[in-house]
Amino acid sequence: MPVKTTSVTGWETAVLDGGPADGLRMKVSDRPRVIQVTYPCQPEAAQDGVRVEGVYVYRLDYGVTNEPLRYGFDIATP
Repeated sequence: MPVKTTSVTGWETAVLDGGPADGLRMKVSDRPRVIQVTYPCQPEAAQDGVRVEGVYVYRLDYGVTNEPLRYGFDIATP
């Protein structure tokens, strides 16, 4: 059975509030509930094929009804 895809309804401006990416602006489609931001980390000893990244989560603020959409830093997300 073929996978059905949905079309993008349009692009909106969004801004991240708090955390390591505070103030970052971007374009998002279909108002995702969560945005994930990653930062590369440097391992002390090189390992073939190993990549280390810090992961930060931002959640959509549903109280915002116009652009820019706002995503708040979620410090509690593991």
